[in-house]
Parts: sequence; C-alpha cells; structure tokens
Amino acid sequence: MNKKKKERPRSPVGAHVPVAGGMATKGLAYTEEIGAETVQVFVSNPRGWATKEGDPDQDARMRERTDLPLFVHSAYLINVGAPNEETAEKSLKSLEHALVRGGEINARGVVVHTGSAVSGGREAGLERVRNRLLPLVRRLGEDVPPVLLEPMAGQGQVLCATVDDLVPYLEALDWHSNVGVCLDTAHLFAAGHDISTVEGMREALDQFGEQVGADRLHLIHANDSKFPCDSKKDRHENIGKGCIGAEPFGELFRHPVSAGVPIVLETPGPEGPHGEDVATLKELREG
Repeated sequence: MNKKKKERPRSPVGAHVPVAGGMATKGLAYTEEIGAETVQVFVSNPRGWATKEGDPDQDARMRERTDLPLFVHSAYLINVGAPNEETAEKSLKSLEHALVRGGEINARGVVVHTGSAVSGGREAGLERVRNRLLPLVRRLGEDVPPVLLEPMAGQGQVLCATVDDLVPYLEALDWHSNVGVCLDTAHLFAAGHDISTVEGMREALDQFGEQVGADRLHLIHANDSKFPCDSKKDRHENIGKGCIGAEPFGELFRHPVSAGVPIVLETPGPEGPHGEDVATLKELREG
C-alpha cells in the first residue's frame, strides 16, 4: 500500500513594509502591491528613542488581517548589554513599548538585535542582558508577543552572531518560553556561516536544530549579502544579486527546522525590487 507523502508546512513570504502615512493605509497597500503573505513593521522611529501611541483605527485594521502573519522590528539603537546605564534604560523602555504595541496589533513576535558588550567582553555583556532583559520578559510574560532575538553580523564585541552564540544568550535568559529567534541570512553569512550553497544552508539549519531547537525559530529575514562570508559587514542585497546567491534560499522551504516559518525580506527597495524578491522566493518555494 502506498503511503501518502506528508506535505511540508508552507512558509509565507513577505517583506518589511513602510508605515509612514498609516500602518494599515500605507503598509497594507504596499503589502498587496508586492504580493506579500507576511509583513514586518516598525512601531516607532527605528533610529531614535522616541515612542508614540498607536492609532486605534489603524491598529484595528491590522488586527483584522488574521491571514497575514505580522511581526514588529524594534529600534536599532536598543542594546540591553551595553555598559552605559542610560543606554540600557532607554533600550528597555523602547523594547517594552515595541512589545506592548506588538500586542495591540496581534503581532506574532518582536524582533530585537542581540546587542554588543561595547567593552569588557562577552561574559560581562551577557550578565547585563540577564540582569536587565530577563526581568522584563518575566514581568510582561505572555501578555505580549515573544521577544525574537536576532543575531548580528559579528562586528566589534557583539554578544551573539553565530548559531553557537545563541546558546549562552538563551541560557542567560533561562530559555524563557516567551523568547524565540529570528535568523537573518545576511548576518549569518557575515558572521562566518557559509550559506552560499544549499549544503551550507542545510548545515547551518541542522546546527540550529541541534543546539537551539526548531521550536525557537519564529521568523527568518531573507537577505542576500553585498560582502563575502565572514566579512563582519551587515550590508543587504537583493536575492540572487549578492554573495549568497538565490539557490540556497530554496533550502529554507525544505529543511524541517525552517519549513513553515514566515520569511520576511529586508532587501533594498522600493516596491519594484521588493516585488521581484518576493516572486523569486515564491518560485524557490515551489521548486
């Protein structure tokens, strides 16, 4: 008797969308234009500390789109491992705002860069992460979306760049149930994971599954890279036009660790190139 082949979960493909002019008004229109099936948004100025309240009408329209997995990216300035107390305080305030706003629009996760020790080494930086971020995660609990840790490109004294680095970072947070991971392909590549071949991408995902666990992977940022492997430089390129190439991205849809996980592009725009990248990933998904 022939056994029916088990179908893999289908990863939705989308992009980070602009929200100036209204998160729903502008963001959802852009989503339709590029053919996105999942989106990521900012809820405040990504390059500043100022926070703002949401627009109830815009928020309600976002909540209505239950067919569209939604994620929030927190401000780039956030660094909970910083030695400077003022920076740390502002970081926690900004992240809490993003988490609360994420809850108001039914986001599935809030992405935060894992940050840098700046000085003094990784161990000291991780201790600061534990003393600051863990209490926030515990206090907010599951009333807010999961915190999604995004490893960085490996520059300077970053606290987390490779898959190996995720283990001590998650240990510092007691593997809290409301903490997940967002993997950025350009960051992985810059940090030293050679994912420019299907085999290399498979190896990185195998390693993640073994060391971190597939259940922790909530989101993938699919970005090609302007610079070669192990460059420590975070420079995104459109899919297939950088040093990673298009073919390895197909493994994201096939591998058991990443199959079904939403995939968001952060490649150079505007809508024309974004639409092409979305179409490219959809073709790879069907291949």
